[in-house]
Amino acid sequence: MSQYLLAVNGSAADVEAQAQMTMEEIQPIFEAVNVFNEKLKAEGAWVFAGGLQPIESTTTVDNTGAETVITDGPFVESKEWIGGFWVIEAPDLDAALKWAAEGSKACAGRVEVRPFQDEPEA
Repeated sequence: MSQYLLAVNGSAADVEAQAQMTMEEIQPIFEAVNVFNEKLKAEGAWVFAGGLQPIESTTTVDNTGAETVITDGPFVESKEWIGGFWVIEAPDLDAALKWAAEGSKACAGRVEVRPFQDEPEA
């Protein structure tokens, strides 16, 4: 089986909209994500998952030159960023896309699917 990253993308507009939501509005999303996580586990597709702190908490480390440079903030400025993710195992891209559709519905957000590189043969 192959592994896929299901990345939940967010934007400033999403953050603003979520900030306006009450706990009563957010709780069903938390519950739906929990149900989705349990389904991934029950069907053997779960590898791991996590939510990320806001983009403002990012620190970038660049050790490609003569000295290490550490800067606050993301490597590139963008309109969207990863807010959370799942790493799953699926037999093929079609199966991963089906999982992503369920994850998108559960978290009420856009989900990008990206396969991991194959491991080199020993």
